[in-house]
Amino acid sequence: MEEMVTDPNDELVMKLLRYFISEKNYTPIVIRGVQGEIWLENLEEDYKIVRIVSSYIHNDEQFEFDLFKTRKLMKMIKKKTLSFKINALSIFVNLNDNVNLNKFEDIPKIDIAQINEEDDLNKYNFIIDTFPDITKEMTFTEKGVELFMKLTGDISKKNEGEAKMNEEVFTMKRPVVTYALIAINVIIYFLSHMFGVVDDFAVNRFMVTHGEFYRLFTGMFLHANLLHLAFNCYAIYVIGMQLESFLGKAKYIIVYLLSGFAGNCLSIFMSSGYSVGASGAIFGLLGSLVYFGYHYRVYLESVVKSQIIPLIILNLLIGMAPGIDNWGHIGGLIGGVFATMAVGVKYKSTRFEMINGAILYIILVGFLLYVTFSGMLTQ
Repeated sequence: MEEMVTDPNDELVMKLLRYFISEKNYTPIVIRGVQGEIWLENLEEDYKIVRIVSSYIHNDEQFEFDLFKTRKLMKMIKKKTLSFKINALSIFVNLNDNVNLNKFEDIPKIDIAQINEEDDLNKYNFIIDTFPDITKEMTFTEKGVELFMKLTGDISKKNEGEAKMNEEVFTMKRPVVTYALIAINVIIYFLSHMFGVVDDFAVNRFMVTHGEFYRLFTGMFLHANLLHLAFNCYAIYVIGMQLESFLGKAKYIIVYLLSGFAGNCLSIFMSSGYSVGASGAIFGLLGSLVYFGYHYRVYLESVVKSQIIPLIILNLLIGMAPGIDNWGHIGGLIGGVFATMAVGVKYKSTRFEMINGAILYIILVGFLLYVTFSGMLTQ
């Protein structure tokens, strides 16, 4: 039987896709209205975006329009991913020789390459410097249909692996820690009011700076009244059962405690009054959900933007009312983000990112405590 002839452009595109998806962990992103090109995203790489363009571009005017469209879409991606900087690599595999690429060499944040075969990659230092193994990983002994089966098989294996990991992360687990936190808050509420010791364990700057450091932890388990307790327990249940399933039990409880601690640190820094409640920890859980949703934005972007962020803003506005410790909310929110960075998001966070999260959290609480203690001791 004769060997089936395959299109060289299609073969080149498949090799590039296999390299960026299987070897460099890029993820295909869906962009409505875009045809004849594939967009790949990996925010951990120097090139956050890689475009593989197979549509035929026959002159400079059409190429200029492609650049205009690319810039517009990059701005949209930058906004959606909350990125400060987005660099893109545009690889064209079907470019007419009439297009004068020299006119477009210095396009900010977009590097352009015309690739007709694998060896053309060596013409571009910015590609080889960023992806030094690309030519090696695009060399195969298979030909024709056998090559296509190899390439599609590798991509499918990668996608299947991603699907299994996502299923593991998003499969709901029994929220044991969430139930335990609610039970602890309820038990402590009744015991603290029964024995009249709320003021002995509440957060207060004067008492903390004079040696009663435990208040920074105990204050997050105390509540002023039944309504306060009921509201916070309901919030822990709704938010916590989701986050516990996403992060895992150990990471979840660490984020909860560190968020409450950070909230209380900002509270004593900004206020000299008493405060009690799990609100700082709850805001930390919301911040953690935002951070988790950022890493899994393919699945949670609409939820984060339409539900979680508006909920945070609404509750911060409500917290401006007299008698509410909004500084504790803000501190918990920031602490929750940094704590989640430190413990990491499964299958997404890098060690470098986790170290940075730990450093940022330590700097945050260290600065607040240092300034607070220094200010009190000089009075």
